[in-house]
Amino acid sequence: MAKAAFIRRGELLRGNISRHLKKRMVKSLVWSVALCGSETWTPRKEDIKRIQAFEMWIWRKMEKISWTAHLSNEEVLSLVKEQCCLVHVIKQRQANWIGHVLRHDCLLKTVLEGKMGGKRTRGKPRRKMLDLLMEQEDKISYQELKRRVEDRIQWHHHQLNLP
Repeated sequence: MAKAAFIRRGELLRGNISRHLKKRMVKSLVWSVALCGSETWTPRKEDIKRIQAFEMWIWRKMEKISWTAHLSNEEVLSLVKEQCCLVHVIKQRQANWIGHVLRHDCLLKTVLEGKMGGKRTRGKPRRKMLDLLMEQEDKISYQELKRRVEDRIQWHHHQLNLP
């Protein structure tokens, strides 16, 4: 859907618009579509690779760089004066959303904390969003995560400084 939103904005490719304005248009018109609902995703490694590839595709198309030009991703990013940021934005949004949910007593918090009864299916257990966040926070326990989330301002500042 985000690729379609980019392609619909032909002025990003054709027009004599400054690079700065093109980047602002991409961030407002394309990233918003690409990141819709990203707070609730649990991305796997292959999903992260696809998101990063999509981001680089956008920058290359915006600058009209052919795949035969053999420019590295770092060269393209330095050309557009940007950094790879979509995966970082997704992690920040998830942390902010989880913080919001864990600070309130609501059904969603009950569902996130709940345990399923019965037998576990075969194979490796699925990775959950809370597991990813606790791993990102230096392998802390769930109780420690809940304690950190209670201080909203501290939590928000901490999430802005994540790698």
